[in-house]
Amino acid sequence: MPKTAPPEVRAALVERAATMLARREPVTLRSVVAGTGASTMAVYTHFGGMPGLWRAVRQEGFERLAARLATVAPTDDPVHDVVALGAAYVANAVAHPHLYRAMFDEAADLDDRSVADGGLAALVAAAERARAAGRFAPDCDPEQLALRYWASGHGLTTLVLTGVLPREVLLAQWPRIAKALFVDAGDDPARCARSVDAAWPPHLP
Repeated sequence: MPKTAPPEVRAALVERAATMLARREPVTLRSVVAGTGASTMAVYTHFGGMPGLWRAVRQEGFERLAARLATVAPTDDPVHDVVALGAAYVANAVAHPHLYRAMFDEAADLDDRSVADGGLAALVAAAERARAAGRFAPDCDPEQLALRYWASGHGLTTLVLTGVLPREVLLAQWPRIAKALFVDAGDDPARCARSVDAAWPPHLP
């Protein structure tokens, strides 16, 4: 009977592959197992080959993000909750920078696409609650607002993780962008500021 590689080897291979991708290092069977204590056969045991490893790297990134977003409990302030989800997004990215950069590479498919879609869906749901509560205008499109909020924050986060901008810029600019978007969506400026400031900044490692 073939031996089954221990689960910690799977995690080590996913982390190493993500790190190598972020560093633009060539990823081969031999290079990805180097330093992990595993043989090249472990890639086939756990992933069925290199294509499966690429899928697993992206999937792991989105699963960790989903787990972090799930820690954000809804409150009676839906605008606060939108920002709190953004703070969780940033905290996850800073905690797992290599996975974060790899998870948005569409070169590899995902085994479970719903995990990737769940993050934006959570933002949309919070924005819908804010509209229903009268914080956003009746003609506000929650999906479009959530998309603009995520895209802006994702861009800032990526620039910080790639070393283009310092972390301080992310911490200062994210709440300003959020306030501008939400006031434009119909929220009262003073009330919006209180909601945003109560949920920001994130707890970063």
